[in-house]
Amino acid sequence: MTFVLAITPILLILVLMVGFRWGAARAGATGYLSALIISLLFFGAGPVLLAFAHAKAWFLTVDVLFIIWAAFLLYRVADEAGAIRTIGQSLPHLTPDKGMQALIIGWVFATFLQGVGGFGVPVAVISPILVGLGFSPLAAVVIPSVGHGWAVTFGSLGSSFAALMASTGVPAEVLAPPSALFLGVAGIVTGPLVAHAAGGWTTVRRLLLPALLLGLLMASVQFLVVTNGFWYIGAFVAGIAGLALSIPLALRSRGGNQNNVSLDRRALLIALSGYALLIVITLTIQLIPAVKSLLSEVSIQFHFPETSTSLGYITPAGPGRNLVLFRHTGMILIYTSILAFIVYKSAGLYKKGSVRSILEGTVRRVMSSSVSIASMVAMAVIMQHSGMTDTIARGLAEGFGALYPIVAPWIGALGAFMTGSNTNSNVVFGELQKRTAELLGYSVPIILAAQTAGAALASVIAPTKVVVGASTAGMGGREGFVMRKLVVYVGLLVTLISILAVIGVLLTE
Repeated sequence: MTFVLAITPILLILVLMVGFRWGAARAGATGYLSALIISLLFFGAGPVLLAFAHAKAWFLTVDVLFIIWAAFLLYRVADEAGAIRTIGQSLPHLTPDKGMQALIIGWVFATFLQGVGGFGVPVAVISPILVGLGFSPLAAVVIPSVGHGWAVTFGSLGSSFAALMASTGVPAEVLAPPSALFLGVAGIVTGPLVAHAAGGWTTVRRLLLPALLLGLLMASVQFLVVTNGFWYIGAFVAGIAGLALSIPLALRSRGGNQNNVSLDRRALLIALSGYALLIVITLTIQLIPAVKSLLSEVSIQFHFPETSTSLGYITPAGPGRNLVLFRHTGMILIYTSILAFIVYKSAGLYKKGSVRSILEGTVRRVMSSSVSIASMVAMAVIMQHSGMTDTIARGLAEGFGALYPIVAPWIGALGAFMTGSNTNSNVVFGELQKRTAELLGYSVPIILAAQTAGAALASVIAPTKVVVGASTAGMGGREGFVMRKLVVYVGLLVTLISILAVIGVLLTE
């Protein structure tokens, strides 16, 4: 009975979102209220405990949302200037080969867009491009959906990874290696899957070598970037590396067919300049000691006291999330957004009222997800401090035992499917996965890597994302066809993560 009560808020969100088609904001708020009531009535959470839990949740929410808002602001700065459109229109000029177009646009460019935007941007931007190139509407949605899943955790300037760190308290240097490894392996497999979605097994066999070369390069670059402390630009830099390799691979695939449409290199360089600024600013702040020290002087952190429920569950005293204000990932994105705006404006790429359009577009796109994240963070922290998370973890440990490494990625996948977000899944299930791993004696980093990898890959089949993708490709009302096609590819990738999790646990025992 205690286990059922503890898991009720999570089940409630699942039922409301999947069964009743509620949005994440409404369902998250309902889950939060149910966790609050259950913790008070059945788990002995008092007002002092709940007050500290809410305070801690507020800081975690600010930490994650600062990155999300700033990341999408940078995307809107570039999109309003036409930079995204310019890059997207330039890529088909590289090759007339449809299979290569699928790999370059639907996988590599999708990875780049996920790195800098997220929020369903890759599918919304790429699907119409593929339809215009002659792909079927179904393939035009499936290809970028499969293509960007591997980049979700370290995409959106690392917001999902930041949420996992915030919700579990496990630092980046511990989480990054297994997470990047699992997602990198999935990324290598993603190329052949995209080729299959574009033209079946014949296309896979024909393009297996370029697909593997691109996959190995992007996976390796992302691993090196995130394991050296730059986790918030992992997918972004991987996408750039993939685009760079795509040029010689595409030229090689042309054969006798030449594309007669000239490429405006100047426009393309201007479009990419905003993202070049991001790399320059990041490296300047992180690698020049004087700059890093100066920007690290202002930080916000509170020490929270020990709390306990009337039933005896204790949360030890400890510091909350440390927000290094001027060196925060969100602030780095703000610096980049301002400078990129200046560059694009100097190039004459903005129309009158562009500032207002950028700001309104940012608020409109991220407000709903911000509400859902805030409510789910509060729910997760309340469940953690009241002992509800520990109760669920003990139940899962007893129920699955040695099979848990196989199940862990699917828990993350379920969270992403029901909330539409890798970030939300990490918030809701991150601490639960950590606690279950501790009870079973398994490696916490491996289990958390399985959590975020499963969530990232499955986030592409969340109903909200499928609806958006289908609408941009003229598939409105036929979302079921898209879902059925995607489930096969996503199922294979999440199964791969289960295998990697088992191997990882065995190697760390």
